[in-house]
Amino acid sequence: MVLTAERARDGDRPPEVVVVDIKSGSLDGASSSSIVDRQDSLFREAVTGHHHRAAGGAGHADHDSWAKTLRLAFQCVGILYGDVGTSPLYVYSSTFGHSGGVGHPDDVLGVLSLIIYSFMLFTVIKIVVVALHANDDGDGGTFALYSLISRYAKVSLLPNHQAEDELVSSYNSHEKPSSATLRRAHWLKHLLETSKSAKISLFLLTILAIAMVISDAVLTPPISVLSAVSGLKEKVPDLTTDQIVWITVAILVVLFAIQRFGTDKVGYSFAPIILLWLLLIGGVGLYNLIKYDVGVLRSFNPKYIIDYFRRNKKEGWISLGDILLVFTGTEALFANLGYFSIRSIQLSFSLGLLPSVLLTYIGQAAYLRKHPEHFADTFFRSIPSALFWPTFILAIAASIIGSQAMISCAFATVSHLQTLSCFPRVRILHTSKRFHGQLYVPEVNLLLCIAACVVTVSFKTTTIIGKAHEICVVLVMVITTLLMTIVMLLVWKVNIWWIAIFFAVFMSTESIYTAAVLYKFTHGPYVPVAMSAVLMFIMIVWHYVHVKRYKYELEHTVSRDEAKDLLERSDLKRVPGLGLFYTELVQGIPPIFPHLIEKIPTIHSVIVFITVKNLPVPHVDVTERFLFRQVEPKDFMVFRCVARYGYRDTLETAGDFVKILVEYLQYYVRDLNLYGVGGDEPLKIVFHSARVDSFSWERKPSGHTIYAEEMLTPAQSFSELTMHPVSMSSRLAHFQTGKMNLEEMLKIEEDQKIIQREVDKGVVYIIGESEVVAKPHSNLLKKIIVNYVYSFLRKNSRNGEKMLSIPRGQLLKVGITYEI
Repeated sequence: MVLTAERARDGDRPPEVVVVDIKSGSLDGASSSSIVDRQDSLFREAVTGHHHRAAGGAGHADHDSWAKTLRLAFQCVGILYGDVGTSPLYVYSSTFGHSGGVGHPDDVLGVLSLIIYSFMLFTVIKIVVVALHANDDGDGGTFALYSLISRYAKVSLLPNHQAEDELVSSYNSHEKPSSATLRRAHWLKHLLETSKSAKISLFLLTILAIAMVISDAVLTPPISVLSAVSGLKEKVPDLTTDQIVWITVAILVVLFAIQRFGTDKVGYSFAPIILLWLLLIGGVGLYNLIKYDVGVLRSFNPKYIIDYFRRNKKEGWISLGDILLVFTGTEALFANLGYFSIRSIQLSFSLGLLPSVLLTYIGQAAYLRKHPEHFADTFFRSIPSALFWPTFILAIAASIIGSQAMISCAFATVSHLQTLSCFPRVRILHTSKRFHGQLYVPEVNLLLCIAACVVTVSFKTTTIIGKAHEICVVLVMVITTLLMTIVMLLVWKVNIWWIAIFFAVFMSTESIYTAAVLYKFTHGPYVPVAMSAVLMFIMIVWHYVHVKRYKYELEHTVSRDEAKDLLERSDLKRVPGLGLFYTELVQGIPPIFPHLIEKIPTIHSVIVFITVKNLPVPHVDVTERFLFRQVEPKDFMVFRCVARYGYRDTLETAGDFVKILVEYLQYYVRDLNLYGVGGDEPLKIVFHSARVDSFSWERKPSGHTIYAEEMLTPAQSFSELTMHPVSMSSRLAHFQTGKMNLEEMLKIEEDQKIIQREVDKGVVYIIGESEVVAKPHSNLLKKIIVNYVYSFLRKNSRNGEKMLSIPRGQLLKVGITYEI
């Protein structure tokens, strides 16, 4: 079958002719990225599905109204800024603590200057100004950057990419005209796609950053809450360290217990507290500035940084690791973008967080200029005595809330790992119907709670926890810079000089901070490195076996002739109902199907092979979700279906999924009979303009043309049309003068009735339970990883039917063992 398209690209330009040979997989006149190079591709079905999208497809969401922006900005304060807003509790004590105090009066000015410019460079410029715009259709974080790169270059280690995925409306943007920037993008794309080491390196960098983010979610609650609770010593000097630790543990338990109420509710509850906290510390900072030393404003002169390093040399360089604590939590601004919006974060950051935090650091520096001996507890010492208890209570509340950003970030990260097939299956709950992406993961929440309490009890003070915290912050910063540089080259295609400046400035400065942190590796950073190593090991093992199993099934797919022979077996019985056979393959029928037929030679009257596929996009509109292909022989009503989801889409419950699936299967049956979708007859698509909804279908050799504007929309079906109170003669005249005769209409009607009748008789969900073992001749390491580690992870994760919410009474499991 040959598919041709005449497409007018820009205004009045001559139409471009693209010829797609569906059988051979070649594509003339189109980019190499569009070539159909996968076995049993559904590219044809994706192309013919454009008329659904034309009628009611997904489009880019309108910009949020100011009312919603202000509402989200208010939530931002409660969810995102608690961690950054509570950093003043411990930054000065950590910075001067390792050297035993303030060595020179001007060291305070040097440290304040480093704080100001570090905060402005890494938080304001890198994250708020640049990184928030490097989002994946509204979603942020390391995974979103990796996902964005995956759409422009085939870097996934799982061989399930198909050309039809690129037809999803949110998948790719149009390339710019040929230029040096475009040539560089093509060069990088070629490098990433052809180099296995480049793919593996990019994958490892991504999961390392993700592991560090999860480790950070373990460390942030202890250091924030412990720092605030330690303030009690100012008023209760007899309080022991152990008592402070157990008070902290109790608070942490309460914090993790309330996570089940969801980010939406928690955000509205927390926002007023954090807003009051920011106003209070900003006001106290201004008071201290005026009372003690207005001269600290000289720190805006960067020469004090140079002087600081001249005086302190190695000790000054080592202190950079402690100054990192100034912008802990800023990566969460980017990672939690999916919860909010760019405009809401920038608005609340500029008007709320930035002035309050800077005034706090400036005010504490002014206090230290007069009282350098109080470096260990600068924050509470600088608070006016009349405001101590209100400040202490708010500090406790803000510290609890400050942990919320990283906890929310950890939930979103685990959800993303599921779509990347890098993490054992866990239960993911969507806690808000109004705001997509607000999640709660019970198993992860419990593990984070236990780990945070163990860290608190083990280390007892913020000193080691702070040192451990630093490595998480700096490594995520470095990896974000690397991925953003790739995005600038591959996706944005901006001028090379801007990319060079960005990379040189941030990579050089972050490398200096990284070296300072690693110098003190044995003093704390080993803790998150060890946790991240365990998490990475789990991710690598799970992904490795998943890829191996997929490749095994791909190599043993059932051919068309084999499938036809199986369905035409004389001893094969048909039972009433709809059978949904779940498989991970997108390219064909899995080997578990003939295994089932051999053991139980019975199939349902209608069979649909379902593949739930996650695309590297945040959302896939429901009108673009399903791709169908009928399996020969057609009389047996056997279909293949790929259900495509974005990594932030919610998977429907089994009942709702069946309703949507059957609806779109009816559309496919209509198109199959009317337009020959999936048949062998040549088909010509004529695009009359750049708009997808302006094209016609032409069947050869008759030259008979069916215009897309005259097609039925997805909201209609032929069953509905025949039920309309119009005379049969009127309908007959419409279809005869249109493009369909009565015989075709009745055939469609009958096929749709058969499907609906079998659905009414009952739906059975068939899931393959494939056990994976290493081949007998495999090496010892592979046997341990596959037979023991992966087996343990799989047995202790959620079953597939629980993830899909399948009723037990309608479930059929088929067991098979694969040797990889």
